Amino acid sequence: MKRRSFFKTTGALVSPLVIPASVLGREEKTAPSERVTIGLVGAGGKGTGLMQDFYSRCKDEVQFVAIADPDVKHAERGKQLAEKYWGQGCKTYKDFRELCDRDDLDAVVVATPDHWHALAALEAIRKGKDVYGEKPLTHLFREGKVLYEEVKKHKRIYQVGSEQRSSVYFRIAAEVILNGLVGKIQEVQVGLPGGETTEEEGKVAQPIPDHLDYDFWCGPSHKLPYHKDRVHFNWRWSLAYGGGSLMDWIGHHNDIAHWGLGVELSGPIRVEAKNFRYPEKGMYNNPVDYEVRSEYEGGYSVVISNKYGGGVRWIGEDGWVRVSRGQIEASNKDWIREKTDRGSIKAYNSPDHRRNFVAGVKTRKECICPAEIGHRSVTPGHLSFVSDTLKRPLKWDPKNEMIVDDQEADKLLNKLDYRGDWAL
Repeated sequence: MKRRSFFKTTGALVSPLVIPASVLGREEKTAPSERVTIGLVGAGGKGTGLMQDFYSRCKDEVQFVAIADPDVKHAERGKQLAEKYWGQGCKTYKDFRELCDRDDLDAVVVATPDHWHALAALEAIRKGKDVYGEKPLTHLFREGKVLYEEVKKHKRIYQVGSEQRSSVYFRIAAEVILNGLVGKIQEVQVGLPGGETTEEEGKVAQPIPDHLDYDFWCGPSHKLPYHKDRVHFNWRWSLAYGGGSLMDWIGHHNDIAHWGLGVELSGPIRVEAKNFRYPEKGMYNNPVDYEVRSEYEGGYSVVISNKYGGGVRWIGEDGWVRVSRGQIEASNKDWIREKTDRGSIKAYNSPDHRRNFVAGVKTRKECICPAEIGHRSVTPGHLSFVSDTLKRPLKWDPKNEMIVDDQEADKLLNKLDYRGDWAL
């Protein structure tokens, strides 16, 4: 059986050839022929950062052999980094579909702007590749539902880049809540950053650099007049390409809130957008301030807002826990000691997000943040934009993933409005 066929076989036992040497107690490096071969789609700051992460965490188990980016400079930078780490032989592409056509790739890392997440990941999945995809899972709600269903259909391994799950503080906090140590939950506060503004109007297109295929960069989304501050990181402040800080961060902190509450594969029953404020001038149209109030069947609310400090705070009848990056605190310090037995419920323990993905590719064990969990964690954000547009709360059926008794809202939620021939 060829190595590619082995990785693509669902539930396959682990071949001795691909068990990491460290597991076997050996010091020698994994042979190049035994490494997980990876293609990178999107070689901007996040894409090359992920390549560095994979190198530092599991350099002898992986090898990046292909880079796709409509910006030639980005693609070349990715190629140089890959060849610095793993030697010559990395090839570049403008069109990610050509990269996904390669039959020598085991996996694809999708680190594009949000509006490309779904189409790039779907292309890889349908071509038999496993995917590590950045959060939010998708730019549009309908894309997310299609994506996680395709992952299941094609029996692929998918890791959403919500790497906080692979951090010890967030796992400890989730275990405290899962084991009911704070008592009945009353409210959960999820703090995210505020949005961005600019003085630039962006109504007149600037000259497009020769190294960037801007039409392809825009892809399925609206082709706004080119401005250097609409691409490469700043794309997230235009709703055509991203969802502002709300959608940029909801896949991190609300994901952790859902993890602790045990509603990873469910969701709220009511969502209402409040106090959304948008820039009064300039070319960015992301919400600068926002509050998303979601009600759950347990009788509690999850409030997502930029008025809180970054992180998650669960408030219960018997105490509280708050966690953020590099910090954890609680009303009872014993709950959050690393070696404390918090109860019978043990949260998925991943020592590193990239290593967890590589292990999933090899063993076919589901990763700590699979596609459906990633989709469910950002669903309140998708719903909030509909609620804000229509200026009314929405009743949500989490089982069937549809807005109840409001066809106008449900139609708006599932709208794609793709440009040109692009389609799911």
